[in-house]
Amino acid sequence: MTASHSDSLVVLFGATAGAYGAKLGSDERELILLVWQVVDLQNKKVGTLHKSLVKADNLDLSDQCREVSGLTPEGLGKAEPLDRVLQQFSQLVSSDLKVLGRSSYTLCSDGQLLIRQVIHPETSKKNFLLSDCFYSFYDLRKEFHTCYPSSAAVKDQTIKTMAEYLGLGTDEAEEDFGVWQVKTMVAIIFSMLSEDHIFTEPETVKHKYETGPCSKSETVDSETVIRARGLPWQSSDQDIARFFKGLNIAKGGVALCLNSQGRRNGEALVRFVNSEQRDLALERHKHHMGSRYIEVYKATGEEFLKIAGGTSNEVAQFLSKENQVIIRMRGLPFTATQEDVLGFLGPECPVTGGKEGLLFVKYPDGRPTGDAFVLFSCEEYAQNALKKHKEILGKRYIELFRSTAAEVQQVLNRYMSTPLIPTLPTPIIPVIPPPYTIATGSVRDCVRLRGLPYTAGIDDILEFMGDATGDIKPHGVHMVLNQQGRPSGDAFIQMKSADKAFMVAQKCHKKMMKDRYVEVFQCSGEEMNFVLMGGTLNRSGLSPPPCKLPCLSPPAYAAFQTAAVIPAEAAALYQPQALLPSTRTPQASAAAPPTVTYYPAQAAQLYMNYTAYYPSPPVSPTTVGYIAAPPGAVAAAATATHTPILPQPGALVRMQGLPYNTGMKEILSFFQGYQYAPDDYNGLIQLSDQARSVLQAPKEWVCL
Repeated sequence: MTASHSDSLVVLFGATAGAYGAKLGSDERELILLVWQVVDLQNKKVGTLHKSLVKADNLDLSDQCREVSGLTPEGLGKAEPLDRVLQQFSQLVSSDLKVLGRSSYTLCSDGQLLIRQVIHPETSKKNFLLSDCFYSFYDLRKEFHTCYPSSAAVKDQTIKTMAEYLGLGTDEAEEDFGVWQVKTMVAIIFSMLSEDHIFTEPETVKHKYETGPCSKSETVDSETVIRARGLPWQSSDQDIARFFKGLNIAKGGVALCLNSQGRRNGEALVRFVNSEQRDLALERHKHHMGSRYIEVYKATGEEFLKIAGGTSNEVAQFLSKENQVIIRMRGLPFTATQEDVLGFLGPECPVTGGKEGLLFVKYPDGRPTGDAFVLFSCEEYAQNALKKHKEILGKRYIELFRSTAAEVQQVLNRYMSTPLIPTLPTPIIPVIPPPYTIATGSVRDCVRLRGLPYTAGIDDILEFMGDATGDIKPHGVHMVLNQQGRPSGDAFIQMKSADKAFMVAQKCHKKMMKDRYVEVFQCSGEEMNFVLMGGTLNRSGLSPPPCKLPCLSPPAYAAFQTAAVIPAEAAALYQPQALLPSTRTPQASAAAPPTVTYYPAQAAQLYMNYTAYYPSPPVSPTTVGYIAAPPGAVAAAATATHTPILPQPGALVRMQGLPYNTGMKEILSFFQGYQYAPDDYNGLIQLSDQARSVLQAPKEWVCL
């Protein structure tokens, strides 16, 4: 009987320096043994059986490998490296085919692991070029189950169980390791041929990853998707495909995940052609990409569509050109045209289709975002384009990165789903604060926690303090955030006395919180205040904040990310008079608003960015709310306290860098399409003459 693809098989068996059997290749260990033999399917003849040891870079063999194979590092040290062994393999197979009078062959292995999980990943890491024969092979276990449907399931098959099913009386102990396996596999093949079995559908390994668009209307099987975590930020879809070399990724199946700022976050969702490939991918958990290990977990089809799916016809048309290299350009001038971009790239890196190979990313109202995607027909053109990274276009430097079809969809989805006027939270109810203030003076009744896990919250700190929790002053836990609004790993705690602070520092110093030890030092309220207001406290002493007039800036509302929320306890820690110097606050008068602070109904955490705020227009924090409250409660509070409240919705927007000759007309034209407050809105905010002069300065405007 003949196979439809070839007239002979090459039965192949191999072993690594690590795990054996069902875990072959899961530990990323190198190949150390190859055994093969040619089988003539028509005449049922065999060629010479060959056994070749492979010299690995790491000759440290696992205990299982030593026990099963009987190989030693000394013997492997005399062997040839993998590239030489593969050359010998091709030469010897060709020689045996000539002897048998055959011209073509297909590999046949015991399962998928040897070729998909060992040979392809290792040669890819070592930059070896595999011959075409390794991209097509027969899985003997699947072929056996097809020929004998009553046998065990494919995943439970082994060479030994298949031989026992057929009643082949071979003794594994009589042959060398690898030789018995190949001889038994050949005997199994002859038995299958006697049953008129035909080898017709070989397994295939994709030569390269195919890019392509993905529609949100597609159905993605959750059993085919994984999440890869810990990727280098500069990695592309081709790098990820190379990490999973040997496994078949679906067309357009690599989706790089972006963070709230539109930058890659080191994660990717990968979709495989079937669940079998996905299961093999999960076995590469903590395999390495360069010097980094990559975590691999299960994911769902919904997660993949959320990242990679799109509905834009413009994007679908842009991505309809297959096998293109996509480059992302970031930082383009808002006035840049297609001609400007083509001129920037130059003739050495022609864009596929000219202007049709450019896709500018825009907001829903048509304003440019400064991002664009470019198509190139080959890797050479893309490399030439990447060489222009951070070159100047107009007066701006342009960043260029490799991109993917999924990233194009993700970026477009993110910008196009942005509302023209973001919804702002409702202000909270101002209430009279209780007498809780930050400690001052030189009394050392505070402790500083340094080295906290970045995921630590208030509950974690209270659990860390143990019995000393009862000695903490009300509202006495202060988390310190960095300038990006993220946990800095520091916190300050106000204790009821200096003795209590000393006892906590002695008891909790270098105590473990989660997987990190935390340092605990006794300090004074004055030292704590310096750090909370942006200064530094180290062995050299105190360093003051970088600005002389620290004050809380009004909260900003970004288009893509949620602004940092400052719970009420944090706002309660600072009185407005303490934050704003007298020269920047309204003069005392009967109509001046009373001192108010904010408290949420329920507050589980106390987060506030205590880093220094540079001077901004003197707007009292009492005019901007942080925690939502019902509109009726807002109106009632405003009537009761006579405190001016911002009309809803509304927000302060500060503009910097305006030309000195800018007038009101130019500013209103700039904000065309947006709603702004009435002209008499300034009457709602009581300002001193000096404060009003800052608001009206031509270089820096505060728009309402």
